[in-house]
Order: sequence, then C-alpha cells, then structure tokens
Amino acid sequence: MTAIQLNGTMLQGFSWNLPPDGQHWRRLAQLGPRLVQEGFTSIWMPPAYKGADGPTDVGYGVYDLWDLGEFDQRGSVATKYGTREEYRAAVHALREAGLNVLGDVVLNHRLGADGTQRVLATEMAGDNRYYAMDKPRPITAWTRYTFPGRGGALDDFTWDYHLFKAVDFDVMHERSGVFLLDGKHWDEDVDRENGNFDYLMGADVDLHHPAVYDQLVKWGTWYLNETGVDGVRLDAVKHMSRAFYLRWLDDMRRNLGRELFCVGEYWSGDTGALVHYLGNERAMSLFDVPLHFKFFHASRDGARIDFQHILAGTLVDVDPIHAVTFVDNHDTQPKQALESTVAPWFKPVAYSIILLREAGYPCVFFADLFGLPNDRIPAVAELPLLLEIRRRFAFGQQRDFFDEPDLVAWERTGDGAHPNSGCVIVLSSRDSSEESVSKRIHVGHSHAGEEWVCVLGEGHPPVQIDENGDATFVVGKAMVSVFLCAEAALSLDNFPIII
Repeated sequence: MTAIQLNGTMLQGFSWNLPPDGQHWRRLAQLGPRLVQEGFTSIWMPPAYKGADGPTDVGYGVYDLWDLGEFDQRGSVATKYGTREEYRAAVHALREAGLNVLGDVVLNHRLGADGTQRVLATEMAGDNRYYAMDKPRPITAWTRYTFPGRGGALDDFTWDYHLFKAVDFDVMHERSGVFLLDGKHWDEDVDRENGNFDYLMGADVDLHHPAVYDQLVKWGTWYLNETGVDGVRLDAVKHMSRAFYLRWLDDMRRNLGRELFCVGEYWSGDTGALVHYLGNERAMSLFDVPLHFKFFHASRDGARIDFQHILAGTLVDVDPIHAVTFVDNHDTQPKQALESTVAPWFKPVAYSIILLREAGYPCVFFADLFGLPNDRIPAVAELPLLLEIRRRFAFGQQRDFFDEPDLVAWERTGDGAHPNSGCVIVLSSRDSSEESVSKRIHVGHSHAGEEWVCVLGEGHPPVQIDENGDATFVVGKAMVSVFLCAEAALSLDNFPIII
C-alpha cells in the first residue's frame, strides 16, 4: 500500500519582539491543533535556555545551556518564554497534536560571564581575522562561567579561558575588538568572510577542545532526551567548524538511536558556500538564504522583477532535498542586525513560490502568519489560503513555464490520492496597461473538460480546459494568480481571495 503524500511545512514559532511575559510556551502549546489543521507538520521553537539578559533574552545570548528556566540566574527563574516544565509540556502538547518539534541549538558562544580572568591575547583586525594589529599582550576577559545560581545541579562543569578561543572586550583597557587568546587559532572549515569568520560574538567556544567537545555531547544527549524534541535548528553554522558538526551530529544520532532532522543557519547569499558546507555527507539541511535575498531584492525592484530567473542559483535550485525555504525570519525583520525585510506587497508572491512548488521544505514566519505589532509586521492575508492549497491540492508532477522574464507559470498535475488536486500558479510583472495578460498552459489530459477558477488574483471568468488538456489563463493586473478546478475552489475552507 502506497503512503499518501504529505506536503511538509514548518512554522518558525516566534519572532524577535515577542512580549517578555514568560507565557510563550503556554501559547504555543495551545496552538498545536490549529497549526495542524492549517497544514503545518513541524514547528521550530526559540532557544529554551537561559540567556545573558535573563527574562528578556531572545535566547541567542547563551549563558547556561543546562538552565531551561529552572534556576534563579541572570535575574529570573523563567526564560523570556517560560519555565522548564512549561517548555517540556509545550513540546509534548505540540507532538501530541501531530507536529514534529525542532529545538534551537546555539553552541557557538557564551555571554554574561560570572567573572573575569587575566589572559594573554592578540587583537585581530575586524575585517581580516588573520591580521594581528599588535603583539600579544595581557587583557582582562569575561571568561569565567561558574553558574552559582545552579550550584552544580544537573552538571558541575564550569568554563574558563582555556575553553574559549576569543573574546570581544578587554576589561583592563575598556576596549572592544576581536581578541584571539594565546595558543588558540581559527578553524579553517568556516566561512571566509572577514578572511575567516570563526569569531562571531561574546566568548567564542573552542569546539575542538576535548573537554568542550565531551561537554557538548553530554549536554546535547541530555537536552534531546529531556525535552523530547524531534530535531534541531543549528544557529550560526557559518562560524562553526564543519568537522565539529559532522562529528557532533553523528554522536547525537548514535546516542539517541534514531534519526535527527537538522537544519542549519548559514547566513550567506553565496549558494556555493552553502553547498560546500553541506559537502558529500549532507548531514543537515540549510536555510535557503540566497532565495530570501532574491525575494528581498525583487520586492525592491517593482515592475523590473525578472521572474524567469528568480530561482536560478538558489539552494532549492541546486539541492532541493536539503533546502529549507523561507521568506523572512527573526533576523531579517525590521531593526535587526541582518535586516532585509521582504516588502509586504511582495510576500504573497514569495509565499506562493515556496508553498506551491514541489521542491524545498518551506518555513513560514510566525509574524507573517499572525501579524505582530511589536515587530511592525502585518499578517500576510493570503497565507491561510496558500497553506490550505498546499495541504490539499498542490500535489503531482510539476511543469514549469518559465519562458518570459515578466510572465511565468507552473502547474501541479494533481494525483489520485488527493481529490480534485492540482493547481496553476501564474506570476506576472507585465505592464498593467495591457488589456489582457495571459498564459497558455498544458494542464494535462487528466483535466480535459474541467472548469478552473481563479481563487487568488483578479477574478476572471472560469477557464475551460480543452480536450488536449490546454487552457489560457488570464491574470490581468495581478502579480500572483492561483487557479484550482471548480470543485476544489468550492470546497475551500478559506474563501478565495479575489482582488
């Protein structure tokens, strides 16, 4: 018996400016049934451990990996999102609802140290990490992590300067910079931005120190077993040794005795760099950052958008199996360090591309789904409809009609396992002064004689599929138009959106 195909869809279950009220784990736990109904199959939850800013830390300023909101540290017991028990309960509730849960893992750095140490270090140039700006000299660095609030509970490992490579502040001279600690060197299997982008922030963890590696394996095994998450999202992998992650993920999977889905954040618009990091092993997937930048730039180009090449050279184009596609995320939203927010008017187009095409594993941003005033991000009104079309009708063989820069289309032929499945999507940046913008498409002989209607777009008269399976789809001024067979359109839970 052949299993019915499901279109996997991930939700990034947070944004940067969620209220620091300690209630997010509770809110997510309650959302599970709704998310499954909308077609989500997995959810990526924010970092669960205590950050340097305690109750307001988004989670990327890691202080103590072992504190999931259980100990009075950095100004609170709970994290920004809640307590350890609320986190575990949320993971359980989301899994019970039918979602796979991804935990956010940040192993690159530490912030919020409990004490300083006098160490020998060399200041390196910010734009060339191989260039020493001076001779080695004594500095005072925040490198002592003793976790007094935890008092050795769960684990008694403490950190000092031997376990780090570099820091970003010299307390002795009150100077910021990149200070490479004496006897340390940059890993070579990282991104080449700034000559070598091993160092990112805070106290940079020496991933290849034997004591560090053993600690991270111990913690990772505990965390995955303790929380029950199904997979992980790995932060800042462009700054982390590829060899480390090949080894660490292998140990995690061996210790768990099961597969562990993993997606890494390699923030680069260079697809070649992403492919190189994946290597032959393909131990993880990566977010398709090059595609995000295509969307970002397209949303600024207006009528000059080249739809014919919008997918060319992206990760989903060269390695669709390992590409997690997205439109925006917490780092690209307004006022963030990597701000590159896709303009709201273009988001229906971008989400049509990642949700209604066959290739890639799409990830929807929490703020785009719900609309969050704190983040200054409005909800994408078309998202519920696009998610429903993906869940119910975007199946079967895909045929592309990417033959004109300003007018492209693709269709999904549908399959026998999903009633009335199949869809046609047309993207147009053609001059709206033209009376009729249309695309001739071969939908397939299996749809001959059917009537198809526009459920997203300008709303033209129904389209009749001829005896050869061909039809002309008129889109007018709409930048994105989606067509379904009439029976499918009538069954939609979300009303067709006709502009």
